[in-house]
Amino acid sequence: MKHQTKIITGGVYLVVDPAMEASELFSKLQQAIAGGLGIIQIWDHWQAGANKKAIIKQIKELAAEQQIPVLINNNWELLKAYELDGIHLDQPVDDLDVRKTALGRKCFIGLTCGNNLESVEWAIANKLDYISFCSMFPSKSAGACELVSPHTVKKVRQLTQMPLFVAGGISLQNIDQLKPAGMDGVAVISSVLQASKPAEVVASFREKLEKE
Repeated sequence: MKHQTKIITGGVYLVVDPAMEASELFSKLQQAIAGGLGIIQIWDHWQAGANKKAIIKQIKELAAEQQIPVLINNNWELLKAYELDGIHLDQPVDDLDVRKTALGRKCFIGLTCGNNLESVEWAIANKLDYISFCSMFPSKSAGACELVSPHTVKKVRQLTQMPLFVAGGISLQNIDQLKPAGMDGVAVISSVLQASKPAEVVASFREKLEKE
């Protein structure tokens, strides 16, 4: 990584949809960053013919001032081509060591997990940087994902000190229900990108996460 980024410990993890209208996406992202984002992930959801290089470049530039890690969803080619800070995997891969060697540098790696602890065990065994549990609540963006029990998150908290995020339908109204599970952060999309004041929403999530 050519620029210094913060390590991943928790906080507000924003998944941005690159298929959004560009000016709206960058405006919302800039506001969200002002609210104190911890991580940005670029969702693997591109419009046909999208200028991926320009979109990724703009996102990286917006994130750089606050040293926010920028991750890509699943796409190892984009991770390498645009020197992104890491990758978020939707499922374990059999050739992780081969892929890491081919990349030729260190990067953050995270994984989406559900109630099945096999993927959690894989993440722990491969010393990933974080786990994200999805979906905690019904969510359009989470598709047909099973609903994850807060008990699962609590159980995994006893297995590892790896940062744990909760995702899927998370809002300021329901986040307090999940705090006893022991998560370190929340991964969100629509609650921030569709908000009229993204900075305030991000700041409110941070406040709830930091509150004892």
